[in-house]
Formats: sequence, C-alpha cells, structure tokens
Amino acid sequence: MNSGQTASRASERDTAFDVVIVGAGFAGMYMLHCLRGLGLSVRVYEAGGDVGGTWYWNRYPGARCDVESLQYSYSFSPALDQDWHWSEKYSPQPEILAYANHVADRFALRRDMRFETRVTAATFDERAKRWSVETDRGDQVSAQFFILAVGCLSAANKPQFEGLSDFQGPIYHTGEWPHEGVDFTGLRVGVIGTGSSAIQSIPMIASQAASLTVFQRTASYSVPAWNAKISPEAEQAAKADYPALRAKARARPTGVYFPYSMQSALSATPEEREQKYEESWSRGGLPFLGAYGDLLFEKEANDTIADFARRKIRALVKDPATADLLCPDNVLGCKRLCVDSGYYETYNLPHVHLVDVSKRPVERFTQQGIVANGREYPLDAVVCATGFDAMTGSFSRIRITGKSGLTLSEKWHAGPRTYLGLCAEGFPNMFVVAGPGSPSVLASLIQAIEQHVDWIADCIAHLRDVGAQTIETLRQYEDDWVEHVNEVAKVSLRSTCSSWYVGANVPGKPRVFMPYIGGFPVYVNRCNEVMSNGYEGFVLEGANDHNAPPKVRLTERWRVPLDMDVISPAALAARRVPIV
Repeated sequence: MNSGQTASRASERDTAFDVVIVGAGFAGMYMLHCLRGLGLSVRVYEAGGDVGGTWYWNRYPGARCDVESLQYSYSFSPALDQDWHWSEKYSPQPEILAYANHVADRFALRRDMRFETRVTAATFDERAKRWSVETDRGDQVSAQFFILAVGCLSAANKPQFEGLSDFQGPIYHTGEWPHEGVDFTGLRVGVIGTGSSAIQSIPMIASQAASLTVFQRTASYSVPAWNAKISPEAEQAAKADYPALRAKARARPTGVYFPYSMQSALSATPEEREQKYEESWSRGGLPFLGAYGDLLFEKEANDTIADFARRKIRALVKDPATADLLCPDNVLGCKRLCVDSGYYETYNLPHVHLVDVSKRPVERFTQQGIVANGREYPLDAVVCATGFDAMTGSFSRIRITGKSGLTLSEKWHAGPRTYLGLCAEGFPNMFVVAGPGSPSVLASLIQAIEQHVDWIADCIAHLRDVGAQTIETLRQYEDDWVEHVNEVAKVSLRSTCSSWYVGANVPGKPRVFMPYIGGFPVYVNRCNEVMSNGYEGFVLEGANDHNAPPKVRLTERWRVPLDMDVISPAALAARRVPIV
C-alpha cells in the first residue's frame, strides 16, 4: 500500500522523463509496467491516495463488477493468473481493489507513482518536441510522451441542485464514497438516481435505513446477477487453460466470452423466445442480451425481450403502481444494462418508497430534505447516484494544449474526435488509453485497456527504433474514423435513447455516441492493420528510417482470428454483431 510519503514529498521541478502517465488505475499500472520493460523513465501522477482507479473511488455499498471475475482481470501474466484467487462470480469492490494493490506490489509499481497529485495542465512545446506537465502539488516536469489513463467513468457528475448548501445532513456521491464507509442505521435516506450504482447500493442502504426514498427520473432495465461463490472446480477448470479462455474472449464482440446466439428473435416462435429468455434470465448478467443476434438492431426484436423484462419486473414488485414506474419504456440495452442482487424486491419493503421525478425534476434541497413534485421529503442523509461525466469528463479537467495553442477542450467542443480512440490530430506524442472512439465501455474494460497499452508501447518502441521524435495523426484519417464511429452507431438501437453513452446525463454536453460499437475484434484488427501498414494515418517526424517495418512485440497476442462461429462475414457486413 502507499506508505504515505506522497503527503510530505517535495515538488518535482525541471525533471525530464521519457513518459508521463496520468492515472494509476488498471490502465496506468499496466502502461507503466510495459514502458519499464522498454527501459524508459516514467512518472505516474494519480489524484487518489493509491492505485485502483475507479475501484479506489467507488466504495459505495454493494459496488461490484458486472463482468465475471475470472475474465475481469489482467491477462499479460500467466503467473498472476494462476496465483490470484477470486472468491465470487462477480467480484465486490474490496476484492478488486485488493487485486489492484496486489499487482502494484508484485511488480513494484509505486516507486514511479506520485499519489494525491492531480495533473492540472499539459502543454506541447513545438520547438522542444516535448510535453510540459504541471500538477496541483507544484510539479513541473517534461516528457517526450504524454499518456492519459484517466478512465472512462472517473469524473463524478454532481448535479447543482438549488439549496444544496442549506441541507443540514451529509450528501454523498457514489463515485466519491468515504473510505471509512457510511452507517445509515436508523436514518431517513434519500437516493437520487436509478442507474447502475443506485441499483447496486439501494438494497444495501435499505437494509440499514429507517426509511429510504428513491427519486427516479428514468427507469433502468436490470437483470439478476445470481452471484455466488466460485467453486474450486470452476476455478481449476479456468486456470487449466486460461490462455484459451482469454483467446476466446478476445474474439468476441465484447471481449468477454459467454454463449450467445446469432439467430434472429423474429425467426423464433413466441414459445421458443419465452424459453430462451427464461434460460438467459436464469443465467443472469449482461449475457442476457446475447439471447438473440438482432436484439440491438431490430426494434421489433428488441420489443420481445423488453416485454419479457417488464413482465419480470411486474412479477417481482408487488405494488402495481410502483412496478409501472420501474418498467422502462425504451429499448432494452440502449442504456447500459444493469446487473443486480435483489433490486426490484427491495421496493416490496414497507420503508422503501419510489418517487417519480420524470415530469417535474427534483426542485430543491431544504434544511430538512428535498422538495419534489411540490412536496417536501424529510431526510437525514442524501446519496447522489447520478453517475459520471463519462468518457470525456476527466480530460476536460486538465488544460491540455497541443500545437498552435489549441486546447483539447476546444478541439472537442462539439464532441470528442480521435483516431482509433488512441490519438488526436494536433496533439503529437499524446496517447489515450480506452478513449472515446474505441470499444472501451462496450467491451471488457481490462481487455480493452491491455490492447491499447500494448499497441502504445509497441508504437513508442518503433519510434525509438527509427529515431523519430514525434508521431501525430493526420486529420483526414481522424475525420474518417470519427465518421465511421458515427455511422456504425446509427445502425445500432443504442443510438435511439438518451444515455451517458451520448453524454445525455450532463447538461450542455454535446450529444455524440462516444464509444466504438462495431465490436472488439473488428476494432483490434483495424489497429493491427494500422501498425502493420507502417502506422497508416500517422506522420512520424525525424525518423531516420521511414521504411523500417514495425517490430511487433506486445501486440502479437492480439493477432487472433475473428470467431466465425459467432461473427459471420454477412453479419460483419451488415454490422449485425451482438454487443452487450
């Protein structure tokens, strides 16, 4: 664990590194590990007090991953795979954070990290061909490469309700939970929001609170996790051939391996669909959307699974009026599908109440509670489960200035623009891990992180091999990629509703579908092609051998064939790839 030396450390000034990384979550940790392997000097700055990223901050009750534990983990170290033990099918936050700490200890990562340090500015010096980086701790350092590993869901979205400062009780945000925990025993608690963090935390809060009032603007679909302990037999079976499991996962559209069907829901009889949905519901989790291959592409097909989910909600919630409020009226999967443990059943408890604020939002806070729909609800504590400024929020909190004084915020004023989600034109030697325009949140995020990090590390190694000072995206290639990301998004029903995928939860944010929805293996193959074609779409300045073919070091393990059992050429051509 962080020994606490950060709190009293002296600021670093006029210090030069090969690379500066922002963030010490799973992306920053692995990026550091890979760059060390190249013999480069690296400094990592992290706003939190230790490693773990989103799992360091999100400590709210019930927080856990919605990707199965045996796949939500690093794949770069066979020894790590074998040595680490996951206790549950879906890992709780403390266990994932313990894993992050174990990785940091195992690979001695902390010596190159500075915690409780927020990067405030980064400026590209066009004459020196280097980045100047400043922090809130007075650090002023330079680096040839600047890498943003800031996370997709790390900038808490804190609504500015009227009267917040008047409320006499504590106000919490699920994304910045007190590390010492919160005891709600005997309190009247209000929760604002019914997204993923609310759905996970509400059953836990209800088990303590004297009363719980949930303020819901938009209902979310949720599927039971059916979480359980991992049996020794299941763990042994996975570890017996872990590389095969990893390879099968990489070949799937989400980077996660699970069984799903390419059959059309509309080609099945109603009886067949009902049986299939029951089977999928009984397995639980995100794979529920894999019951049929056209659920996110054909509205009529989606209606069948949405109707099934609404029937399940009405069967679980005893009060018909409450059940109606909890039934979404949009496409199942157009917002992130949630995974729960007893969420809907919680509303059967006599001290839990649901308040609809879809037509009249929360009006204001008072000294004693919240006013909604013209009524004051007395509360002792409030939890804002209002999500994040997703995908771009952490970037906008740093003043990043590229060539000719252009800031990244200015470049992205109408929505994020990248090439492959990795780089942005006008910002040489700057890389983004799991950025907008890449699969990121639509894939198993650690797999997406590893693929990006390996590509970036191989790219930096190639620049060193050929003596290049900088690498920068060409505008036309960036334009083409942005257009492709937008076109693919239009084919999916995911583009049909307001969600954090398009920034709809943040007032004033441009409405752009930010992640790449074309499928993880399709994306990976494109990244591999760019590299194999001598970094197609990039300009390498100062290279002494422009014809030297790139040496594939880390990226080799991502050269996996598409799983043609689940991704046919026709499906790819029509973009009919099931994405959860």
